Amino acid sequence: MRFGAVFPQLEIGNDPVVIRDFAQAVEALGYGHLCVFDHVLGAHSRHFTSIAPRYTDLDAFHEVFVLLGYVAAATTSIMLMPGVLVLPQRQTALAAKQAATLDVLSGGRLRLGLGAGWNFVEFEALGTDFSNRGRRLDEQVELLRALLAAPLVTFEGDYHRVVDAGIRPLPVQRPLPLWFGGHADAVLMRVAKWGSGWLPSTPLAADADGRAAIARLRDLVRRQARDPDDIEITRIYPAGNGRVDTWRRDIAAFRDIGVTEMTLDTQRAGYATVDDHLRAFRRFSELERELAGAATNRP
Repeated sequence: MRFGAVFPQLEIGNDPVVIRDFAQAVEALGYGHLCVFDHVLGAHSRHFTSIAPRYTDLDAFHEVFVLLGYVAAATTSIMLMPGVLVLPQRQTALAAKQAATLDVLSGGRLRLGLGAGWNFVEFEALGTDFSNRGRRLDEQVELLRALLAAPLVTFEGDYHRVVDAGIRPLPVQRPLPLWFGGHADAVLMRVAKWGSGWLPSTPLAADADGRAAIARLRDLVRRQARDPDDIEITRIYPAGNGRVDTWRRDIAAFRDIGVTEMTLDTQRAGYATVDDHLRAFRRFSELERELAGAATNRP
């Protein structure tokens, strides 16, 4: 079981020194990756009548590639993960260029999380079609993988046409690891075909349903003639009440059903300052060392 950290951008503020210090602190604590949520625009809650919006115009989001480029320059080892980039509201070639550049400038530390998105207001404002985002995402992934692997690409699809064109520099990691966020069958299929990992958007429970979802994913991976053990599964884990005994119990339960990473999210947990967030990350990281010690001492 490995640990990651969610960048608390709803609560961290705008001071670049604070952002730098936070990233360096979680890296020093041994966290393997920093997960950054993605939104370009916030929308007023009046737009949403049939769903409860996860975020509104009142929530602050730093642009994900700019933020991770800044973090890359301030760190040396932590993996950088958009969790997840809403690809269908972006131009595929531009996103590929940004991802390749970030991977190069970070020394090969990008894990590119991708998802279909839920905020139709954001899609409209960015001039993209919300209704066919799933179909476009599948085609985008095919083109994205091609652009990130070869200096010249020719591609003809329903939504894209590229003729003898490509991006330079190519990423350090080839293939670049792709993670997919969501919980629908189409998401599991993308993970099985192309993914290095799965990041469920609906919280995965450490129960029979969670175990069944992971078993379903592993079966789909086998059908693609791939090894299920090569697929990582990250659980975004809310800090909740901050009780270490609860964290320890939950980590064991998620590990038991097949989750390979716990990514701590300290947002909306009542922490008043950035130092409060970091204290929670410090306590959580101690559990990783505790688990590692238990594994070393196991006969």
